[in-house]
Amino acid sequence: MSSPRQTLPPAEEAAPAPTPAPAAPHPVDESRPLGRILLFGIQHVLVMAATPISAIFLMSATLKLDPGLTVNLLSAAFVLSGVGSLIQSLGPWKFGPRLPFVMLPGGAPLILFLAIAEQHGLPTATGAVLLTAAFYFVVLPVFSRLLAFFPALVIGTMIVIVGVNLVKVGAVLVTGRPGQPGFADPTALGLGMATIGFTVVFYLIFSGILRQLAVMLGLLAGTGLAALLGAMDLGRAGDGGLFTVPQLMPFGSPEFNLVAALPLMLYSLASMAEATGQTVINAEAVGKDIDQRTDVPKTVRGDALTSLFGGFFGLPLMVTSGENIGIVRVTGVRSRYVTAAAGVVLVAIGFLAPVTRAVSVIPSAVVGGTAMVVFAVITVLGVQMLGRSDLDKHTSTFICAVALALGLLPILVPGVYGGFPPNVRILLESGVAVGAVVAAVLNILFHHVRPGVVARLATARTESDR
Repeated sequence: MSSPRQTLPPAEEAAPAPTPAPAAPHPVDESRPLGRILLFGIQHVLVMAATPISAIFLMSATLKLDPGLTVNLLSAAFVLSGVGSLIQSLGPWKFGPRLPFVMLPGGAPLILFLAIAEQHGLPTATGAVLLTAAFYFVVLPVFSRLLAFFPALVIGTMIVIVGVNLVKVGAVLVTGRPGQPGFADPTALGLGMATIGFTVVFYLIFSGILRQLAVMLGLLAGTGLAALLGAMDLGRAGDGGLFTVPQLMPFGSPEFNLVAALPLMLYSLASMAEATGQTVINAEAVGKDIDQRTDVPKTVRGDALTSLFGGFFGLPLMVTSGENIGIVRVTGVRSRYVTAAAGVVLVAIGFLAPVTRAVSVIPSAVVGGTAMVVFAVITVLGVQMLGRSDLDKHTSTFICAVALALGLLPILVPGVYGGFPPNVRILLESGVAVGAVVAAVLNILFHHVRPGVVARLATARTESDR
């Protein structure tokens, strides 16, 4: 008689395998409470708002635009800055690296836009922006293959130059330009220094979220001090209506002139090199590993797409801003959803006329004081990257020294290339572009070409001695 079959208790028959705990998202992909994300986003906006405002006011003054068109362009600048920030931060499809980036107009692309507009007219300048945006897409596959020649030594050198240049931009907001009325006005200097002091005090005494908001709190405290001193023009804040909508093709139908667009198209090559450095340093700031061959092209595509949209609204090229990287490093808030929230706020500002006017009345000296601290952090990040670039090797030190010397020359001595032809001068006066090209070329010569030549010569001597 066979023994009865033994059965296990139900609980022991098939114990389910333990479910692995889901991996925690990287801090750059971490979502936070909506209220905090919005606060941190507003902090980015307050620090960055001076750039689109000053860019459009410079366009208006240079090209003698009427007030209505100026307001329209300012609205478009805020909206497109917001759209670009959303593209770069959220990364739809192959556009945007999904890093905390903000996009803005201004800088060298604005100067080139103004030069083309003065020589050939505003429709041609708009056409040049559209041609250059398309040029990005054409050249990008070739540029992607050259990224192997942009190691940490080249990118670190480029970031140091970017940081120094941005600190100078922030300082000019405080002091004004030499030789112009009001240069180094004691009140403006006092407001700039006080804003820096407020930021330091808040960063020292606070902790947690308040410490992370020290940059915004310092800016607000500086603005409050300016109001007490009567250094704010509040009259503009109440003028005009409630809503404004950017006008499509405000200068009429674009005119396409390849020769006129050539300087801007050449600059786009330097812009791609700068986007490379900013993508790498942004990833370093948030502690995320990236693949340059795939992520840098996403940044460039985001620049190109936003510039393409912006061109139809009369704006110069839109570029990723390295400025917000300093805010990320100072605050320690690495989530890309913060800069996405900043993008939403920028779009809202573009449509809400009273908010646009309220932001525009913040004194430039206060914004400049805040910007100097944030921008200097970018320089420190470049120095940190150079520290990991084998600077103990004489060749690396030499490459960095030559690139810094030539890259910083047009920044420290404005107008040094004033005797050169206009198109050549525009390229040489971009210290970032010069520094990047010099560092990349010297790196290739010293670390790729020279070792091969030396090896071949050594082989030839060995064979001749046999």
